[in-house]
Amino acid sequence: MGMIGSLFATLFGGNRNVIRETVEVFRPNAEAEEQRLSIKEQAALAQFAAEFAAPRKGLFDRFVDGLNRLPRPALALGTLGLFVAAMIDPIWFAGRMQGIALVPEPLWWLLGAIVSFYFGARHQAKGQEFQRSLTATVARTKQVTANLAELRALEAGAGLPEADGFSPDMTVDGELLPTAAGAHDNPALSDWRQSRG
Repeated sequence: MGMIGSLFATLFGGNRNVIRETVEVFRPNAEAEEQRLSIKEQAALAQFAAEFAAPRKGLFDRFVDGLNRLPRPALALGTLGLFVAAMIDPIWFAGRMQGIALVPEPLWWLLGAIVSFYFGARHQAKGQEFQRSLTATVARTKQVTANLAELRALEAGAGLPEADGFSPDMTVDGELLPTAAGAHDNPALSDWRQSRG
């Protein structure tokens, strides 16, 4: 027992773990890696906050901010303007298109790369936002189906299973909606049912 105890004391004694230290030479510690990434992200956010903390009052700063916002609307409105120009003056439009036909192919590649990089990040962000909203919508499908079944039961005159004025299944974005418990006492609803039946 003394030899095994001295072996464990050698490996794990003195608040050390030789095995862990050896493994960390080949593979980084996951917890320490997450801490380093967190510190890096916090530093980046602090840098962004410091950059935009002071209001930009200079004429050059305002000009560059406006210039950064210009490409998307300019491309959209310019494309619509081409359609309008083609309808108003087809000869003038055909002359401009003949000029575009003379643009060399490598310049088109360069333009495509610039536009792709400019819009690519925005497209990715919007695509991820769409996926999140789609997932939330799919998650509410069961709730919407239950609500529709209760509404159909109400329309058929069967009444609702809950009689306390609220149904836990009748929600819209987490808000409870009052059900029509006692809707059979409503004269307007009774008249409507008679007109349909």
